Amino acid sequence: MTVKPQSGDDLGEMHEINVTPFIDVMLVLLIIFMVAAPLATVDVKIDLPSSTAEPAPKPDKPLTVTIRADGTLAIGNDTVAKEALSHALTAASNGDTEQRVFLRADKTIEYGALMEVMDSLRDAGYLKVALVGLEGRS
Repeated sequence: MTVKPQSGDDLGEMHEINVTPFIDVMLVLLIIFMVAAPLATVDVKIDLPSSTAEPAPKPDKPLTVTIRADGTLAIGNDTVAKEALSHALTAASNGDTEQRVFLRADKTIEYGALMEVMDSLRDAGYLKVALVGLEGRS
């Protein structure tokens, strides 16, 4: 029976997990999400009225229609003509009329103009409309 002599350069098994690469990947992902999160919001500037209602949870990718103070419409950040609202909504929602539409309007907009846009949404088949406002100051 021959016994193999042990040399000093044999490495033993390591029973610890090296978490440094995992932490590096997580920090890179954190930075990517911190940069990308502000880009996912709507940047159309309007003066929203306030509300005291409890805010509802926001979906991942909301379909937002905005009525600016001058009466122009926007879907997301893109300006849309009133006549093309139906076609633009269909394109933005991929034809999903069951998707909730978030309607934002400047507080200087007349009630009649707001109702015209809501009628256009209903005529296009979008029956789930949510009105957006600022949280109220108590």
